[in-house]
Amino acid sequence: MADIIYIIGIGEDGAGGLTPDSLSKVQRSEVLLGGERQLSFFGGYQGEKIVLKNGLKAFADKLEEVWKERRAVVLASGDPLFFGIAGYLVRRFGPEHVEVIPHYSSVQLAFARLGDSWQDAELVSLHGRPIRGLAQRIDGKHKIALLTDETNTPAVIGAYLREFGMTEYEAFVCERLGGGEEVCRFWELDELEKGTFAPLNVVILRWKPGSGTAALRRGFAYPDEAFHQRRPEKGLITKREVRALVLSELNLFEEAVVWDIGSGSGAVAAECARIARCGKVYALEKNAENLPNMEANRREFRADFEIIHDKAPQGLERLPDPDAVFIGGSGGELQHIIAHCAQRLRPEGRIVIGAITIETLYTGLEALKLAGMATGVTQLQASRGKPILGMTRFEGMNPVYVVSGYRQD
Repeated sequence: MADIIYIIGIGEDGAGGLTPDSLSKVQRSEVLLGGERQLSFFGGYQGEKIVLKNGLKAFADKLEEVWKERRAVVLASGDPLFFGIAGYLVRRFGPEHVEVIPHYSSVQLAFARLGDSWQDAELVSLHGRPIRGLAQRIDGKHKIALLTDETNTPAVIGAYLREFGMTEYEAFVCERLGGGEEVCRFWELDELEKGTFAPLNVVILRWKPGSGTAALRRGFAYPDEAFHQRRPEKGLITKREVRALVLSELNLFEEAVVWDIGSGSGAVAAECARIARCGKVYALEKNAENLPNMEANRREFRADFEIIHDKAPQGLERLPDPDAVFIGGSGGELQHIIAHCAQRLRPEGRIVIGAITIETLYTGLEALKLAGMATGVTQLQASRGKPILGMTRFEGMNPVYVVSGYRQD
């Protein structure tokens, strides 16, 4: 009887790239499992082959049926613990029953071809994942390695970067790494967008020499003037001083899901996306005339949030449950919006409201209490310095009430 599942990494060089010990484990196994490409390297294999298909759970269920009775080996690309199958199988069967034997990872080989270190690189997998949100995740990073798939190809990545004006990067694309038809070369973004590539590839982005740091934004609560907004009409942007407090109250983490309701210019959504850079930010706005400014700020701030033209609360139905909600405008539906948000809020989640009238303040506090949430409120009235006759005076801004609701479970 067998009691160890061997997960063996393999590259494009096939069986010839395995160590003698790994090759011996494959040859002595009774069941060989993996993707069609990995299994094809062992055409003369005498045991049973099981192809990885229908998702990881179905594959693991099949492995469950055989591993205790027959010697089982799972083949996986490169390092099986780097965005690979091994992590899932270790959790499923327990580390005492799994031994992982890694091969070179695709990223390791790609940086070797580039001749550059990779301990300081941002590593992002777009394999089976949406590209949305990539802009804020990589903005300001000097080196990024991207794992691609048939949807998020190098050409799609090139177009995406150009959309957000991220022209400080050059791309190094490695195709068929480790195989006889390997191709590695540099691409400018405009030619990358028009290129065609082999399905198996890795993209490394690196700042071009001399690109400087002009595109890099630091900190948060950016000046109001930095955002596109409706003019000459005022009041459609959450002012800088208020934004700073709102962002603090939202208490965001990198993977947070955020709803910005009544987004207006999208200023709060843009700032949230840059803080929750590995999360998801949704900006809901009912007025169509605000959408162009929201889109402009999305690109300007490299904050790839999703713009939704709809009215709350009905526009919230299809969104994933939030960790944080900011309500900047409610269209007279504040009570219903808060009730819906409180019901959907994840554990330790927060709802923050920007109110400029005492009626909105009262309604917001009462609705949060009715939803069983702990509440807090801060009145913020800032003054900005203005020049006068070579000196400085202060000009007061309208008071704003920042109301916060906290989950108590």
